[in-house]
Amino acid sequence: MADQPTGFEYQLRGADVVVTHHGRPAATLRGAAAAQFLTQVERGNPQQVMARVTGQYRHGNERAGKDHPRNRAR
Repeated sequence: MADQPTGFEYQLRGADVVVTHHGRPAATLRGAAAAQFLTQVERGNPQQVMARVTGQYRHGNERAGKDHPRNRAR
């Protein structure tokens, strides 16, 4: 199992949600996306939800693709 994501925080700014990673802005959610995000954070693991929203959830598994037959040298 991969390491759990860490370092994410979020702030409400009016109706917007600003997600930061280690203090740097990573995503801003507005409208329905912000509402859905807040619901998911309440129900699940907030760090995983924020990693998924920002696109940072993939890190660590990219090396598995080098072994795929399509990516091997001919």
